[in-house]
Amino acid sequence: MNTAAPALTPTTRALAWCLHLLVIGLLVLAAGRAVAAGRPHAGSTAAAASACGLVYAVGPLLPRIRLSRRAAAWWLAAVGAVWLVLLALSPDAVWVAFPLYFLQLHLLPRRAGLAAVAATAAAAVVGFAAHQHAFGPAMGIGPVLGAAVAVAVVWGYQALYRESEQRRQLIEELTATRADLARAQHTAGVLAERERLAREIHDTLAQGFSSIQLLLRAAERALPGRPDVAARHVDAARQAAVDNLAEARRFVAALTPPTLEGATLVDALARLCTTTGTRHRLTARFHLTGDPTSLPTAHEVALLRVTQSALANTVRHARATAAEVTLSYLGDRIALDVVDDGRGFDPGQLPAPDPENGGFGLAAMRARLDALGGSLTIASAPGHGTALAARLPLTPPAETDPEDRP
Repeated sequence: MNTAAPALTPTTRALAWCLHLLVIGLLVLAAGRAVAAGRPHAGSTAAAASACGLVYAVGPLLPRIRLSRRAAAWWLAAVGAVWLVLLALSPDAVWVAFPLYFLQLHLLPRRAGLAAVAATAAAAVVGFAAHQHAFGPAMGIGPVLGAAVAVAVVWGYQALYRESEQRRQLIEELTATRADLARAQHTAGVLAERERLAREIHDTLAQGFSSIQLLLRAAERALPGRPDVAARHVDAARQAAVDNLAEARRFVAALTPPTLEGATLVDALARLCTTTGTRHRLTARFHLTGDPTSLPTAHEVALLRVTQSALANTVRHARATAAEVTLSYLGDRIALDVVDDGRGFDPGQLPAPDPENGGFGLAAMRARLDALGGSLTIASAPGHGTALAARLPLTPPAETDPEDRP
């Protein structure tokens, strides 16, 4: 089943009603003039006009005629046949040809519609000439000109309708594309925020819990023989828990790290080394090279988190006795080096990250620095300690989202 006509809109519906009224008006005119003039076969003319109106009325009432080319062709053939009978009875029926042109062009395929219009125009010319018992060029001008106008109007309307449909489809595709892009951006934002929170949790809460666990184990080993040592370890664990609570509250409030509140990066790193040395059996020393300059908050947060994660790895895995943290201001870039004298490892043989055993620290550090246009280099070998070098440009990439944004 083929679609014979475009879907009705308020404009096309109004045009259809105008066409219906025109057909009915012309049929009434033909019947009325035949009766008023007392022409021969006036009753037959009125009956033919009524029959033509009834057959025509079937079309708007049957949706199938609009949806099927075949049904539309049969209906138009029936209307045309009754119209030919009326044309044989009254010359005034020639005017009904004009609305028939529009129907044929609108409901039939282009070639079939054009052929139907030509046949209708020819029938109108012949029928009118038969009633006049003569033929002149002027008799063919009206039907032929009406047919030409109908063809131009209908084909022009169809061209405009196709253009409008193409534009509507383009707008729908554009709207769908924008919706897909918005969903993709939303998904990317969610993933980026999830990754950021994962790094924050790993470098703060997870490391803090690991430190608490080590301190409590040390306190357990000191009991019952050295209760004073165990008490110190418990106090340190309690302080680590307090720090973790502050970090957790920062996540909720989306603030800067508590270590950086009211302090410079240099002060925060020096305090971190002192705290690490106090809580664990590790001598952590901080060194400063160059003249400190103001850094973007994202840079300070990244360097602080990298240092926290590096020292936490040293405490947990390296079995080191000393660690050196060096912050260097090198003009157009800043460097952070963390070196320990631990047992080292083979950087090429790192185990895959695992929720049970961890292993996310190095990847999180590298992701932090990459997001700011920096780099992370690790040099280590079994039995020879580990050296971690982080480098950051002082001017981050324009598209970088600051790490401290929620």
